[in-house]
Amino acid sequence: MLVQLGLAPAVADPLQGDEADWLKTMAFAAHQTNYSGEFVYQSGGRVEMSRITHIFDEDGEHERLEGLGGGRRELIRNNDQVWLYTDGRKVRVEKRQIRRAFPALLPERISALKENYSIRREEEDEVAGHHVHTVVFQPKDNLRYTRKMWAHYDSGLLLKAAVMDDHGYIIEQYAFVQLNINGNIDRKWITQDKPSPAELAPPPQASPLAKAEQLVESSGWQVDALPSGFKKILEMRRPFRENKEPVIHMVFSDGLAGISVFIEKVNELDHFHSGLAGQGSVHVYNRVVADSLVTVVGEVPARTVIQVADSVRYAGQ
Repeated sequence: MLVQLGLAPAVADPLQGDEADWLKTMAFAAHQTNYSGEFVYQSGGRVEMSRITHIFDEDGEHERLEGLGGGRRELIRNNDQVWLYTDGRKVRVEKRQIRRAFPALLPERISALKENYSIRREEEDEVAGHHVHTVVFQPKDNLRYTRKMWAHYDSGLLLKAAVMDDHGYIIEQYAFVQLNINGNIDRKWITQDKPSPAELAPPPQASPLAKAEQLVESSGWQVDALPSGFKKILEMRRPFRENKEPVIHMVFSDGLAGISVFIEKVNELDHFHSGLAGQGSVHVYNRVVADSLVTVVGEVPARTVIQVADSVRYAGQ
């Protein structure tokens, strides 16, 4: 069930001087603050609990994320190295460079957000026993979602975040329910032994295309109707499904929301039809273009992924 959250009418952007500095503090707080706590993710009837521990020291960032549902599953990150522990195994995984994870949702370049969002501070509140103030990012068009964030009053650490639709209803939400900031935080997990060569080796069934290849030059595909402010972050070839050929993967972001475009060569196109699906704030839309299937995945409204997918075309090399 969606929850309605009252929003004040849109006003001129008041963030100047100290306000802009505070947003930068929020952006860096998730990387430079020591904290440990449990947070809940809610979307519709879906509820997930996780525990996160983050340490920032002379060696950089260390983070441990544990799922509190059935089965042991956790991610441990030491700067750019990420390890997944699941079903008694430990494997190295690719660090997600584009999609931001709670509580590190804000980009470092705040000025870019102001081009496409009206940003305003609202009421003070309390989350997980901590004093917070709130900031609303309201889009200047109807092609992205409104976001509301509750930040720790002293450190700027994000303690709660909600994504809302055009009517102010919450689509999905993250919120700490218990949190220790800059206190006595366990660090023993940081010095865990590195995995053996066998754990680092790819599984026997892995194909030679198991590694994504970032493209220096354009693939020849282009997107003509991106919403204002969305910039291409990267373009790569990567394995997808069971295709013998890698697919083209383009990633775009406006700083808060991300859109991915996948283009794959397919046989027997009669089996593929245009379609829309969604869960939480993410929508997926695909359509056939010539002999390729175009799939657009985005943390944006349905109308946006449809607009983007309908504008994808091959422009040649």
